Amino acid sequence: MKRFNELSDKPVKKREEEISKYWNDIDLLHKSVTTRDEDKPFIFYEGPPTANGKPGIHHVMARTLKDLVCRYKTMEGYQVKRKAGWDTHGLPVEIEVEKQLNLKNKYEIEEYGIEKFNKKCKESVFKYEKLWRDMTARMAYEIDMDNPYVTLENDYIESVWWILNKFFKEGLIYEGHKILPYCSRCGTGLASHEVAQGYEEIKTETVIVKFKLKDKDEYFLAWTTTPWTLASNVCLTVNPEETYIKVRQEDNIYYVGKVLADKVLGEDYEILQEMKGKDLEYMEYEQLLPFIEVDDDKKAFYVTLGDYVTTDDGTGIVHS
Repeated sequence: MKRFNELSDKPVKKREEEISKYWNDIDLLHKSVTTRDEDKPFIFYEGPPTANGKPGIHHVMARTLKDLVCRYKTMEGYQVKRKAGWDTHGLPVEIEVEKQLNLKNKYEIEEYGIEKFNKKCKESVFKYEKLWRDMTARMAYEIDMDNPYVTLENDYIESVWWILNKFFKEGLIYEGHKILPYCSRCGTGLASHEVAQGYEEIKTETVIVKFKLKDKDEYFLAWTTTPWTLASNVCLTVNPEETYIKVRQEDNIYYVGKVLADKVLGEDYEILQEMKGKDLEYMEYEQLLPFIEVDDDKKAFYVTLGDYVTTDDGTGIVHS
């Protein structure tokens, strides 16, 4: 006696299409939501793609993982609402339109006209929507594509202003300063993933510089990959928890990270003292290039602490 129907001998692609059609015909996605208890929700937020770019294999991977979690939680009895979204703002949209219009930078956009440029951006954001829909259906990613949120629509924009206003009234928004990556061509700040897209591993020349301690014939050995910034040096930074050593090599006395000493100095040196990075804090040194006078009330040219300093390369001491 057969317990299961035998698999069809139709091509896999044909079988996939038939199963997908059947799921759509019975409205499987919405049934999986409406048949679950709304008092037992599992909250899912779809990170929206930008539809003016074609979907890639990395989108398939991300959507597979999200779909697995949502299906699993649905099978556990949770109500999992899955609303699709479209990201219609940001550099990917603008750069694509710049290519279409042969514009090279922010100034050419302004000459072309910001209102006209924005109109072109709005026209382009759904350029590959059909490809996204086809990919979503083909991989059976269960999500409501017919009622998406769209970041350019007023309802969405007003919801963002509403939540920002709520944060402000509750004292959760503050004004501060932060150094961010900036694109001089685009004339805008960059997100971390946008910076990562242009990341390349290259071989580069590095420099180890002697910084003389104030009133002592001793030197901090600091490492930098950007020697052109040495003129603006105001402090040195060490890792508070790393071990540092004071050594004598020939007639010189140096401070260097212990695990890097052999790499920097070779084996011909004498250890005079061992200490933690935090023991070096506030030690002062002479200005490397004394072409600018520093006011007495301005603290500069001393050792600071930073846990971002590593002992993977260099000397364990970086200039800032």
